Amino acid sequence: MSAPETPPSATYDSAFLKACRREPVPHTPVWFMRQAGRSLPEYRKVREGIPMLESCMRPELVTEITLQPVRRHNVDAAIYYSDIVVPLKAIGVDLDIRPGVGPVVENPIRTRADLAQLRDLTPEDVSYVTEAIGLLTRELGPTPLIGFAGAPFTLASYLVEGGPSRTYENAKAMMYGDPELWADLLDRLAEITAVFLKVQIEAGASAVQLFDSWAGALAPVDYRRSVLPASAKVFKAVEGYGVPRIHFGVGCGELLKLMGEAGADVVGVDWRVPLDEAARRVGPGKALQGNLDPTVLFASTEAVEAKTREVLDSAEGLEGHVFNLGHGVMPSTDPDALTRLVDYVHTHTTR
Repeated sequence: MSAPETPPSATYDSAFLKACRREPVPHTPVWFMRQAGRSLPEYRKVREGIPMLESCMRPELVTEITLQPVRRHNVDAAIYYSDIVVPLKAIGVDLDIRPGVGPVVENPIRTRADLAQLRDLTPEDVSYVTEAIGLLTRELGPTPLIGFAGAPFTLASYLVEGGPSRTYENAKAMMYGDPELWADLLDRLAEITAVFLKVQIEAGASAVQLFDSWAGALAPVDYRRSVLPASAKVFKAVEGYGVPRIHFGVGCGELLKLMGEAGADVVGVDWRVPLDEAARRVGPGKALQGNLDPTVLFASTEAVEAKTREVLDSAEGLEGHVFNLGHGVMPSTDPDALTRLVDYVHTHTTR
């Protein structure tokens, strides 16, 4: 797969991509992690009776779900509707997403022989992604589409633990006790992830985000030694496309600089670290994304606006800022609160 020479022209001058490139913007752009999903009644309606992974493999359904929050909230970017385990499912890993639990892997990876589960990913394995993004970019016009993937560490955590974990005891035991196996596992996942992102970019995604959802479980020294090389390999693989690369993890305040060093153009920040402090930790040359606490949206409109002003004030003077939540939209969030939030940010940051 070869990289295009320039980003898609229709979206190039959007506020979102300008902010990612640290250029002047007409207003602070806004999008939300998990903006497409359970908080929207129209999402629940179209997903009724359709298992999660199946819904990710139906191009027309993916298109509709991805567009729903753009129509409703007037956000500045769409994010491709999928799940971080889709590329693993596509190469034949025996897993499923169980309601109320999350991804569950039938045969966890615990030995070198288990690595055989992870064959190379090809574009043909995820042809439905190419088809869906083609449909989406035609519908979105000048609104950018963000592609995404799970980072090698987070994917490895699911694969080794066999499902969600709060302690990551098996994953960390492998990382500490068999560092060669761990490195080979993450390297293989980096290759799979890189192909998955390339497919999305070549189909028309204007930016990509790498979710290292569980990297906050790591100490900086372990992240640098045992995780950063694989994430850096992913970012390096898509560097030539010229699209912004975003890196996000939860509880990663101590890792922000390292996450930027992995190769991101934009570093996502959760709600625990103010953006001005995050900028100091990350250092120059990076835009920041974030970082309103998602639970604020359950408070009154006045409280939401007050906390939003705090975020915007903290972002004053940043080289580039994309407004987002500090994690994903919670399922029981009132959609109207999100619509009002987008309007508030746009109104109060118009230049």
